[in-house]
Amino acid sequence: MKKLFYLLFLLCPVAGFVQQPWHDYSLLNYAWKDVGNVGFSAGGAQYTSIATDPSGVFYVAYKDMGNSNKATAMKYNGTEWVNVGSPGFSAGAVNYTCLSISPSGQPYVAYSDSANGWKATVMKFDGTSWTNVGSAGFSAGEADYLSLAFNTSDGQPRVAYKDFGNSRKATVMKFDGTSWGNVGNAGFSAGEVDYTSLAFNASGEPCVGYHDSVNSGKATVMQFNGTNWASIGNAGISAGSAYYISLAFSSAGEPYIAYTDNGNGGKATVMKYHGGSWVNVGIPGTSAGEVSYVSLAFNSYDGLPYLAYQDWEYSYKATVMKLHGIGWIDEGTPGFSAGRVDWTTIAFSTSGEPYVAYEDFGNSGKATVMKFDSVFVGINETQLSSHLSIYPVPATDKITIETQSTSAQGQLSIVNTAGQEILTRQVVISPKIQIDIIDLPAGIYFVRLTNDKTVETGVMIKQ
Repeated sequence: MKKLFYLLFLLCPVAGFVQQPWHDYSLLNYAWKDVGNVGFSAGGAQYTSIATDPSGVFYVAYKDMGNSNKATAMKYNGTEWVNVGSPGFSAGAVNYTCLSISPSGQPYVAYSDSANGWKATVMKFDGTSWTNVGSAGFSAGEADYLSLAFNTSDGQPRVAYKDFGNSRKATVMKFDGTSWGNVGNAGFSAGEVDYTSLAFNASGEPCVGYHDSVNSGKATVMQFNGTNWASIGNAGISAGSAYYISLAFSSAGEPYIAYTDNGNGGKATVMKYHGGSWVNVGIPGTSAGEVSYVSLAFNSYDGLPYLAYQDWEYSYKATVMKLHGIGWIDEGTPGFSAGRVDWTTIAFSTSGEPYVAYEDFGNSGKATVMKFDSVFVGINETQLSSHLSIYPVPATDKITIETQSTSAQGQLSIVNTAGQEILTRQVVISPKIQIDIIDLPAGIYFVRLTNDKTVETGVMIKQ
């Protein structure tokens, strides 16, 4: 009911400002769409990781079960997903693949490397082939939960991980152009860690969030100040144990941390460091149900944080939420994927569209990417003249549509939030058109009225 209230709040301006021009980023006119073919990997794809280069090209890296569990990376060429270099380019099987794009646009992949005792290895694509960045297997011991990111001030990569060579504590290493070295002390955390997540603040200092075993498995964030690692605020900031931790910085330079919150029923919680302490962003446990594979990122287009995750409330399918005002709302339909997903990860196009990659059990566990895109695909947006006024809100059996069209006839379409056309009919256009909707399931729908001159759109809610 709370989510319906948020949506009703958003819908009110549609009826009140019908003369406003079409806006390409209206939440109400978008739905989740496949990017290229679904299940595009050769086999099952685990540890999926998505990123976009400065020119807006999307890349996905993963553990490729179709190529001996080695690392594979693919990119979207605008039509289909194609291999970047050879598939299965790593020396052996991998775990914890993490993709990041350098400031110059080169894709880098970090992973736990079976060919080197499950130590950390990073490789980059030089335009022709994949090559090692420094030595393969450069960590002191086995490396789990790898997180790769670039410091834009020097253009070099850093890797954070759970370090079995240092009592399973957190370690961060950097590449200096020749070799890998520790950032501060190796194993700098107070105790064992899981779910390490690396990000940089505005000053270029690395920060790491993790599941902190010496603080009851709660979330802790630490920052390197140039000499030492120190906690940002208190250690153990979450209400209970925290899993699937994801750390990101806002454009204002504030650290945000998202996680599965066992202090709030296993739901998703987001916190930020503000005014000298960690505070909740929206309500704690903001998701509808329990979540896994949480991925947090900021959209540079609108400056808002977005969450992607496996949503237990919707049969373990993918859901994305974004911050709207002081609360979190679903971005399109929750549970939008074809089936269960694992390893959800989110990135954004240069025009602000969210893209989500995941292991897709609706397509044999292969890799799939979806984006939040217009439900009116194929319409020339220069034709869209105005919004329709549709009432009552909500409606039960009939809706009245007010149109500004002067044409005699047109086509009326009703589209659900998944982008499927539910109803299409030819209508005689008059200032007010009545449509029977009694047989439609309850939900939110988009209405489109087209003729030879214009396209008008609107939104209705069926109770």
